[in-house]
Amino acid sequence: MAKIYEGQRSPSAELMGSEFVSFDKERGELTTRYSPPPSFASPRGAVQGGLIAGFLDEVMGGALLAVTEEKFGEEGVRLPLNLDMNLTYLRMVPLEPITAKGRVVKAGRRVVFLEGELLDSEGNVLARATSTAIPTPLPGKTE
Repeated sequence: MAKIYEGQRSPSAELMGSEFVSFDKERGELTTRYSPPPSFASPRGAVQGGLIAGFLDEVMGGALLAVTEEKFGEEGVRLPLNLDMNLTYLRMVPLEPITAKGRVVKAGRRVVFLEGELLDSEGNVLARATSTAIPTPLPGKTE
């Protein structure tokens, strides 16, 4: 497990029912599981679109945290400050456990490129996202 996930998770991660699954350091890929609560339902009975964006934002940001911790140690951990996020909905996201994968595509000193996807229990891609972000220190940490 990435050390960063041994501590307390963010309130938003807890709200979304986020659970660490694995981190593949060679691929720079973080895998988490989400258990969306019934309150996340849209009128169609699936997860509301903005909350889907939250799942993907969380897993892509988590990938950056894990990659920078792996490369630079705990003091080098970085959070993404999103410049943009593009999201494609491919299928309705059910109110059941889903898997999210986030990857660091390229990490420069000033800009990082991230991608993520949500998968159902059968491995079907439900939604995809990309993000361009600025890597920033954890709150309370100095450069």
